[in-house]
Amino acid sequence: MDSKLENSHHNINVNIVIAMGFPLKGKVIFFATGNVNKFMEAKAVLSDYGIAVGMLRLKTLEIQSEDLEEIAKISVVETFRRLGLPVIVEDAGLFVEALNGFPGPYSSYVYKTIGNAGLLKLMENIANRKAIFYSVVAYLSEELDSPVCFKGEVKGEITTISKGACMGFGFDPIFKPEDSEKTFAEMSIQEKNQYSHRAKALRKFAEWYKSFQKQ
Repeated sequence: MDSKLENSHHNINVNIVIAMGFPLKGKVIFFATGNVNKFMEAKAVLSDYGIAVGMLRLKTLEIQSEDLEEIAKISVVETFRRLGLPVIVEDAGLFVEALNGFPGPYSSYVYKTIGNAGLLKLMENIANRKAIFYSVVAYLSEELDSPVCFKGEVKGEITTISKGACMGFGFDPIFKPEDSEKTFAEMSIQEKNQYSHRAKALRKFAEWYKSFQKQ
């Protein structure tokens, strides 16, 4: 189902795509993101908990900060202020040990500017390939006074070449999680969600949310 939410007071036109493969249980929550791949990963995780999720196609507020949690909190507060819907926002970063944690919270900007090829160039002739993907999921609704946040991480390494570029997004083609022979980009959504930082954060959120709804 596709619909458009119009709020003339805030001058907002937001396309809402509600994609549910299961019966509606309780309230629908919304994932504010312009990345349909992130949404599909979230939908797969949350459906296991019977949580209905819709996609808010809008650009969330981006701030400059070294702290992923601060970025996620500010983004979800601004999104909720504008729309008044129960919403989650996710911010993630790739932290490469040999690069002193770069690109970290600037991962999105770095990917847009130098891409996977640029990061691999920075890693040329570097033996230490260790890296960690971090994710922070922030949720806010009218029942809460402030956002609640949930974190996930996955350790792995930066590959020497890009693998599965036609399937993954972001740095997925050059990140291989521990205990896997595949990069994220070579995995199906179901496979990736067994490892990924985002899925871990979303599961923590889902467990809290189910408990919260019973109160």
